[in-house]
Amino acid sequence: MARRVLAIATLIGALGIVLGAFGAHGLKKIVTETQVATFEIGVRYLMYHVFFLLFIGMSTMFTDKAKKVIMYLVLLGMLFFSGSIFLLTFKDILPLKVSVIGPITPLGGVLFISAWLYACITVFKTKKSIK
Repeated sequence: MARRVLAIATLIGALGIVLGAFGAHGLKKIVTETQVATFEIGVRYLMYHVFFLLFIGMSTMFTDKAKKVIMYLVLLGMLFFSGSIFLLTFKDILPLKVSVIGPITPLGGVLFISAWLYACITVFKTKKSIK
């Protein structure tokens, strides 16, 4: 499971770099500065959680089951939080009515918080020592 978590974290990290570069260079030509700032928040939280996944994947404090639970909570959090922010950035130019996506963003935040709290609970429950 550690290998899978690390592989997913590194792939999403690469995606975060691509999205960040797009936000810094290409996005300014098609949306407002406020929308660019919103997009950057999505990228920032994506990258924060890449580092979290890297830590979880490399840590011996977590069982494979705990790593799997944390990974899925973070991935869903990324999809709902960052994904909805990315879509909302383009609300003025997409032919879809994406404004209904707004309530999904906080759900992603709750999933992120759940992953961190699950990790915290797991650390307190484990009998392993930190080496």
